[in-house]
Amino acid sequence: MEITSALKLAVPVAFSATLAKITLEWWLRTGARLGFVGRDMNKPGEHYAVEGGGLWVILSSVFGILCYIALDVYLESDKSSIPLLSVTLTLLLAGLVGHIDDLLGWKKGISPFKRVLFTIPISLPLVAVKAGHTVVELPLLGVLDLGLFYSLLVVPVGVVGASNAFNMIAGYNGLESLQAVVLLSVISLLAGIRRDYDVVYLSLPVIASVLVFYAWYNRYPAKIFPGNSFTYGIGAFYVSLAIYWNMEKYAVLSFTLYFLELLLFLRGLRHGVYKENFARVQSDWTLLPPYERSYSVTHLAIKAVRAIRGSCREVDVVLFITTLQLLVCVASLAVVLAIATRS
Repeated sequence: MEITSALKLAVPVAFSATLAKITLEWWLRTGARLGFVGRDMNKPGEHYAVEGGGLWVILSSVFGILCYIALDVYLESDKSSIPLLSVTLTLLLAGLVGHIDDLLGWKKGISPFKRVLFTIPISLPLVAVKAGHTVVELPLLGVLDLGLFYSLLVVPVGVVGASNAFNMIAGYNGLESLQAVVLLSVISLLAGIRRDYDVVYLSLPVIASVLVFYAWYNRYPAKIFPGNSFTYGIGAFYVSLAIYWNMEKYAVLSFTLYFLELLLFLRGLRHGVYKENFARVQSDWTLLPPYERSYSVTHLAIKAVRAIRGSCREVDVVLFITTLQLLVCVASLAVVLAIATRS
């Protein structure tokens, strides 16, 4: 049994990480040759990186997960693979939809409204198999039995919301990658405490691919940008885990920064500003807020770091937001475990 668990853990992770390194290295050369590059906005002058790297992270993750499913089926053939396959298909579809957006180009192809509409079909693999439990417990609302509305309404709204929300706090080298690692690691910890080990096995190949991407290609100064294929894929995958294994309460709490981002975005619209996350870059590579008021968590981060240190650089923004996200996840975990203990 221990050997079986070790195989199901080590082989998919190694396969996913190796495939990510191979495909991303190939894309670094190929994307540049094809002109699939974009300007790095938080640096002075003309700095560019290859775009669309998230697709290869998603594909590597999918193949790693399929490797786990194959081992699980052959070593423990009495288990159902439907939950695992539907979550994997959701991850794949989200990544492909995001890649289409990447191909059409930033601010050129799909409008924000159409972008939301195009993410609705991502939820179909979960809707088709009636994923999750109809009885949910959410912050403030308490315990709700939603019946069929859970599959037909809550699941699509959750997937669309999470995939688009994860795309909102972005634009800084390594930020999306580290956010993904933090979110997936802590929800895996919660699942492990609850003995939902499939969540751990599904998450680890994804975390491995993301870490390869971050360490070699996406950390400051980035060689490859993740793109919407990455943000849509990770956001949809994260909420899929929460839906299937009944961790909605934790998932909602852990997305506190993204709810704050939405409020700041709406504040900008009220002030006639369709905000950008990017900073005003100075010649010495330090950053200033792009607006007098804050319309993004990234703007708040710049102001906070400047108040603490006197100046702010891109890596400071990433470290500050990642630390905040980790604190939010740990606090959310503590709240959920405390409630579970009392009940």
